[in-house]
Amino acid sequence: MKIYVGNLSFNTSSDAIQTKFAEFGDVSEVAVITDRETGQPRGFAFVTMDDAGAAKAIESLNGQELDGRTLNVNEAKARENRGGGGNRGGGRPRGNSW
Repeated sequence: MKIYVGNLSFNTSSDAIQTKFAEFGDVSEVAVITDRETGQPRGFAFVTMDDAGAAKAIESLNGQELDGRTLNVNEAKARENRGGGGNRGGGRPRGNSW
């Protein structure tokens, strides 16, 4: 199961998250999300772990403090399609077609 972990301190490492969630079961992945341009943490992460451990971790860690911040921990939801991409349109056609 994939878990969303929000309201993280920008100083919280993936190792610290791994250690905290490993108290509840086998953690297979920790992904701290960073800004594409700056590389700085964005304050949230995703943890993948076994279903039973994930349920215990969500119940136990949601609202608890880590590195001075109150965690928001819940089951990750599938990302919604936000559109975008493709032709941005607008502007004048290239060449002498006007």
